[in-house]
Amino acid sequence: MQIERQQISATGIKFLATENGQTVGRAYLYILKNDLHEDSFGFMEDVFVDESHRKQGVGSKLIEVVIAEAKARGCYKLICTARHEKQDVHGYYKKFGFADHGLEFRMDFPN
Repeated sequence: MQIERQQISATGIKFLATENGQTVGRAYLYILKNDLHEDSFGFMEDVFVDESHRKQGVGSKLIEVVIAEAKARGCYKLICTARHEKQDVHGYYKKFGFADHGLEFRMDFPN
């Protein structure tokens, strides 16, 4: 058996929430493609809001913008992950329409 390698391009978009010239939040959207579907899918990653700006709608706005961008780019789905212990984040994502769809498996590599 041989394994053939084919390069595939992906797009990454960083969204920044700013106030008075300072970054107070961020979120990333990666647009990916595989051979199983004609359309691309989105992966939302690293949604973060500075502690001093939490509970003020910054995270909600970032997530709404990511969802809108994924839809505008024709993605057939948008996925995101959250650690098991982050139950509050699970509920937060569900408010936007995300569903618990499975487990994330991860392998970390030493630097």
